[in-house]
Amino acid sequence: MVMSHKVFRVVFAFAVGLMVAIGSFQWISDSERSVRRAEEEAIVIASRDILRSYVADEGLEISDAVDRVRAAGKVYLFPTDAGWELSGHYRRRDEKTWHAYLMSVDANAALIRLSVQDGNDALASLAASDPKFTASK
Repeated sequence: MVMSHKVFRVVFAFAVGLMVAIGSFQWISDSERSVRRAEEEAIVIASRDILRSYVADEGLEISDAVDRVRAAGKVYLFPTDAGWELSGHYRRRDEKTWHAYLMSVDANAALIRLSVQDGNDALASLAASDPKFTASK
């Protein structure tokens, strides 16, 4: 049996277009997506405050899931059984290097664990006294 490619192309294009239209409609009409996004943004904003309280720098620039700086590197935010884990980068004013951090928070955005890659002496002494905080070079 000889198949007409002209007819097959039209049928295939119509089928792909229909699948894209249905998928787009379902994605746009998903009301839970905006609720999830608002919850994720609230967690990230709370984590910024936690990070600033530990690093204690006025001109801190943060790259996270809400405001990513591509030059800093990848950032992650994902739910866990205990709450959320997120990673990102920060740098102080007048610094060129970015410092990575990994943070775990519970569902109420309370700190469980914070780990930073920063050789700052003040952070190292703080890490020695705070069991939730670790600092490495």
